[in-house]
Amino acid sequence: MVRKLLFIVCVVNFLLFSGCVERKLTITTEPAGALVLLNDEEIGTSPVTVGFEWYGDYRVRISKENFSTLDTHRNLPRPMRDRFPFDLFDDMFRTRIDEYSWNFKLEPYSPMSKEDLIDRAVTLRNEALVDPNAIAPKGALDKKKPAKQKAVKQKTVKEKTEKQNLEETK
Repeated sequence: MVRKLLFIVCVVNFLLFSGCVERKLTITTEPAGALVLLNDEEIGTSPVTVGFEWYGDYRVRISKENFSTLDTHRNLPRPMRDRFPFDLFDDMFRTRIDEYSWNFKLEPYSPMSKEDLIDRAVTLRNEALVDPNAIAPKGALDKKKPAKQKAVKQKTVKEKTEKQNLEETK
């Protein structure tokens, strides 16, 4: 009988005193009304509040017409009370709401000038032409004198077919 009563008291205490945690993240932007994607999932237009289950790194992408798209990562640190064994007692005895807020400022979009665009294209092309697995020739990395490159003659299709025809006739 005493065991039954003790068991009932424990169950009632657990049900009455058990708590829960509600976690909310609010994202605001300047200007408001920007489309917000959190971990590549659309969550709405700013300001927006979303519930979350885990802490850690989040990918945030914010876009609005006439503003540059912001693509970044933010870390949501886990508080000490959510670490073992503290989380067992903290969650059991009280209800709490964890609220976090992030604010982002969007920059107005300004198109690149034609000269800047051409310079960037040339730079990207030069980077693409470099073979990352190639071994640099001796002295290529010296800043005093640039390495000389040998000219390579490329054979045209016509020259290649003529050479093949000559070999076949022999």
